[in-house]
Amino acid sequence: MFLYEINENHVTIEELLRNHWRLGKKLVHELRMAKAITLANDELIQWNTPLQAGSIIKVAFSIPTSNYKPTPICAIDVVYEDDHCLIVSKPKGMSTHPNDARDTHTCMNHVMAHIKEQGGIYAEHIHRLDKGTQGLLLVAKHPLAKSIFDRMIEEKSIIRMYAAEVQGNIRGASGTISEPIGKDRHHATKRVVSKSGQHAVTHYEVVARYKNSCVVHLILETGRTHQIRVHLAYIGHPIIGDTMYGARVTASDDYELHAIQLEFDHPFLNKRIIVKDKQ
Repeated sequence: MFLYEINENHVTIEELLRNHWRLGKKLVHELRMAKAITLANDELIQWNTPLQAGSIIKVAFSIPTSNYKPTPICAIDVVYEDDHCLIVSKPKGMSTHPNDARDTHTCMNHVMAHIKEQGGIYAEHIHRLDKGTQGLLLVAKHPLAKSIFDRMIEEKSIIRMYAAEVQGNIRGASGTISEPIGKDRHHATKRVVSKSGQHAVTHYEVVARYKNSCVVHLILETGRTHQIRVHLAYIGHPIIGDTMYGARVTASDDYELHAIQLEFDHPFLNKRIIVKDKQ
């Protein structure tokens, strides 16, 4: 259950759900059948009744239990949180979510420990980060938020920024890599640029230059597996240490890719959210 303040005049509940939040038909029908939306004082309201700006409505609905087994304590940093979502900083070397029942120390297992401490039962990630990538991960705290944030990811209205140091110096200050990505037939986990692959777009900007490398900030339009790593290697500038994609071996024998910022218009709080991770 949560309260929501209508922020413009003459908006109906029907318009809020279908045009503003743009929920799916099935979910809208379920909310209608459950009489899930009332005024703040629990008074029923017709869905075609225009409301004035400042009106407070109550949205109440059943919440399913997520299947992630909570860790004993949450050992990851919660960078941002409200009633609808949270943003955590996933450590490098930790999977976003379990792949089987034995996988109980992923980022979502730690998130579930945090949710459980608050008396909650639901948490679902909106996007994912590769195991070797650290940084910000957006998590929904109820199904309505999940539905809306999923749609926002599809429509590219959640801006995800990453930072990486790459081999060599990229020509020019910025650019866009628009190349489809598919599976490598010769390597189970590797991805390649392929004409038969999925549409993938990465924007980059050079923010620092050194003798034999440069630091780039990258914004994803799509979220393909290993997208940034594949695209940077494709233009001849793999992430330093990313030997899978052609980089030289380093002392750490590993690459560094960091999800440093998330930015979006919050659908329930009616404000712009910008969250930055520690670098």
